Amino acid sequence: MTFTFSSPVTADQLRKLPTRDVALLLLQSLNGSNGYLQYGGTMSSAREAFQAERDQNALVDRLSDAWCWLEAHALLSRVPSQSEAFRQLSRDGRELAADPKGIARFEARTRLAGPLHPDLEKAVRTNFDLGDYETACFAAMKAVEVAVRNASGLDNSLVGVALMRRAFQPHQKGQGGPLADAGAEGGEQEAESALFAGAMGRYKNPSSHRTVDFDDPIEAAEIIQFADLLLRQVDRAKSR
Repeated sequence: MTFTFSSPVTADQLRKLPTRDVALLLLQSLNGSNGYLQYGGTMSSAREAFQAERDQNALVDRLSDAWCWLEAHALLSRVPSQSEAFRQLSRDGRELAADPKGIARFEARTRLAGPLHPDLEKAVRTNFDLGDYETACFAAMKAVEVAVRNASGLDNSLVGVALMRRAFQPHQKGQGGPLADAGAEGGEQEAESALFAGAMGRYKNPSSHRTVDFDDPIEAAEIIQFADLLLRQVDRAKSR
């Protein structure tokens, strides 16, 4: 009896693609496997399949990198009822394998993997993880608005762009906004004012007045990261 060995990812793909892309191809292949998964068996089969390749060892190494990438991102998990050698697709792994477009959601979550400003951690992260990107982005920019108002002590009648322009109004003849950096060059002060006003006008005000379709999770993650940056700048302004 003759056995035919195969690799879950072709030699050309292993040579040309970055580790993440190889890992996603490996994930698709593993999703179609019957029973539990074994690292050793997968690598041994690939080694046999690449016997005729001059770079056999390098190809298996690349496949091993991809396997480890899946484990590092919790797309493969251990099987509690089996020995340490066995793996299975995690819940996130199964969802990603079932919907290849889910890679955008996965990458967006990865961008927010680190700690956010405390004002964003609860409602913003929760809504983002639930896929409610519009609410998450609106809440992030609202947190910026609230932080600016509290730090500046300005009246509640000022909102959105008007609040930002007043709080960061550049200093001229000894007069300026309470959060403007009097020690900075005039153009820098104007740029900071425009940065905060633009954030409100572009990402907070539209959601205040109508439904905005945030269908790109990566864009939503970047808006939240932008809000995180603005909040940290507000903290620096308070310290001044």
